[in-house]
Amino acid sequence: MAKKKNISQNDLISFYMDYVLTHNHKPNTVYAFAKDNNFDEQKFYEFYGSFEALEQSIFKVFFDNTIAALEKSEDYQSFDARNKLLSFYYTFFENLTANRSYVVHALQSHKNSMKSLKVLGHLKKSFTNYIEHLDIQTLDLKQEQLEKLQNRGLKESAWFQLLVTMKFWLDDTSPSFEKTDIFIEKSVKASFDLIDTTPLKSIIDFGKFLFKEKMHSN
Repeated sequence: MAKKKNISQNDLISFYMDYVLTHNHKPNTVYAFAKDNNFDEQKFYEFYGSFEALEQSIFKVFFDNTIAALEKSEDYQSFDARNKLLSFYYTFFENLTANRSYVVHALQSHKNSMKSLKVLGHLKKSFTNYIEHLDIQTLDLKQEQLEKLQNRGLKESAWFQLLVTMKFWLDDTSPSFEKTDIFIEKSVKASFDLIDTTPLKSIIDFGKFLFKEKMHSN
């Protein structure tokens, strides 16, 4: 049988996920993996240097598919940051649920230590970049170094929240993972309430007013 010539990245991901779920472990070698799926080993290396790199790309593909779906929605384009993030969560977890067997296999044994899990490295980079460009309102600190610290803290806390939600979803046994949907709604609302700058801005403005009044009275 002639070997397949037109092998795409999505083909490799599909072959790999199918192999892992069928055998409950990764392929022993790229050569064996290519032979099992009837393509030249060289085709694998056109996309990936190792199985580990392929594994990282799978979660990045879940992210990319989520963004692609959201960008097709006119409603999403008009949403504020909170509702955009909610939409992201619901769509992203739909993607995870569609591939739950593989995701559980990849993460289950590490679900209590996912923060440093290499397989999520590409996902973290893409997600924190998404958060950075979501236009979430933060304090105007008027100082570049403080602004950088604030933005870094926002991205890291958003990433931690996503990991916590993924762990909750892994443990969720409710029908259609409805408890995860509730968790998403409440956690995103709580996180935005915590970074709501309006009350703090009012306090700062009031403090400035008192300071100015004191200066004038002196």
